[in-house]
Amino acid sequence: MAETVDSYVERTAARLLRFLRCCGGSSPLHNIQFSPTIIQYLLDKKLLQIQNTGHGFLLQINEHL
Repeated sequence: MAETVDSYVERTAARLLRFLRCCGGSSPLHNIQFSPTIIQYLLDKKLLQIQNTGHGFLLQINEHL
């Protein structure tokens, strides 16, 4: 069962990365319709970063890889 959950998280995380690439690499955090678990998974892998713009938070692909 654990492998099923992991593959689900990885597939959903890949969908989020594709979504961000289609949006130019970033999107306001309040527009993201993915679960916080998926976002945290990608943040832990250092594939995403969150930037405070002063007017909200921006979720963007980490380009320092």
